[in-house]
Amino acid sequence: MSEHRSAARRGVLTICALVLATALAALALSAGEAGGAGSVPQGFTQARLAAGLSDPTTMAMAPDGRIFVAQQTGQLKVIEDGKLVGRSAIDLSARIDARGERGLLGIAFDPAFRSNRWIYLYYTQRATDTMAAHNRVVRFAASGDRLIARSQKVILRLDDLGTATNHNGGAIRFGNDGKLYVAVGENATAENAQNFGNRLGKMLRINKDGTIPADNPFADRTQGENRAIWAMGLRNPYTFAVQPGSGRIFINDVGAQSWEEINVGIKGANYGWPVHEGPESDPMYNPPLYAYGHGTGKNLGCAVTGGAFYNPGTVTYPRTFVGDYFFADFCGGWIRRYDSRDKTVITFATGIDRPVDLMVGGGGSLHYLERATGSVYRISHPG
Repeated sequence: MSEHRSAARRGVLTICALVLATALAALALSAGEAGGAGSVPQGFTQARLAAGLSDPTTMAMAPDGRIFVAQQTGQLKVIEDGKLVGRSAIDLSARIDARGERGLLGIAFDPAFRSNRWIYLYYTQRATDTMAAHNRVVRFAASGDRLIARSQKVILRLDDLGTATNHNGGAIRFGNDGKLYVAVGENATAENAQNFGNRLGKMLRINKDGTIPADNPFADRTQGENRAIWAMGLRNPYTFAVQPGSGRIFINDVGAQSWEEINVGIKGANYGWPVHEGPESDPMYNPPLYAYGHGTGKNLGCAVTGGAFYNPGTVTYPRTFVGDYFFADFCGGWIRRYDSRDKTVITFATGIDRPVDLMVGGGGSLHYLERATGSVYRISHPG
């Protein structure tokens, strides 16, 4: 990977820190006030739900509507009733390595959260005298707006990391099958993505207690912990989404020199990295559902970030949006919509300052996480 491209991708988690202080100082809108840098389609409105986040990486909505936001350095923040709760739900900064793209990168709520109160976090454990730096998934129990530190249970310990601090992946989601899916980057070592001897550059599938399902697809070619591999050939799957109802998975894989990919999550798939990137027709590998190029043009970018299906409990957008997939680009500053019926891609919003995550709330509105300003916005359709 060239130095230019490496620097561009590292920007997803680092370069905005240079801009953040200035951007926050310039903010004129109070939390919840309509407006913002982004431009949304006619008939839609946007409001900023919260500001003041520091280097946010991802967000997730609890079943009760609270929004949990991860800060790269290890704080889990909560937005409740449109306000950012002052105290962190938990602060893991003492244990987290937040260099480069490492840090607190993933959040998932247990399917039975209302009864067991379990929250899962993906983060980079810093090295100690007896342990190398590695990414891991840890489960905590919640009590109100706090996570109980003593309740922690390590669900998944991933492979030791090399010196490169980029390509960590980090997204975690529960599938409709009740299994936990974990997106893992190849740690800037491309050959890892095709190596059954580690879990880097892969999509993993585990039971929520950390054990490995017997029906994972590579059981005959892997041993031990590597039996968690569900799909392979990925570079840096920073985000992915599970469609409510169908359980369909779309994986956003950040590319190298030329292409950004959206891949359909398929059991046993090989997406081709580093042999192929972008719209190739090699029958040995699974081609992307959609790919777009690098650059500064209208439909170009540098890093696909954020993905969300529009299948909310309450539909407030036009009915034609139902089943469509929203995705964003970090450098392009746009959100686009993949139309599930005619397979076209339509620009939805522009002018967003470093988007890193998207989600659709139960109330039917798309939310985006803007890293440069440390803000969460909601895009509504009043009807």
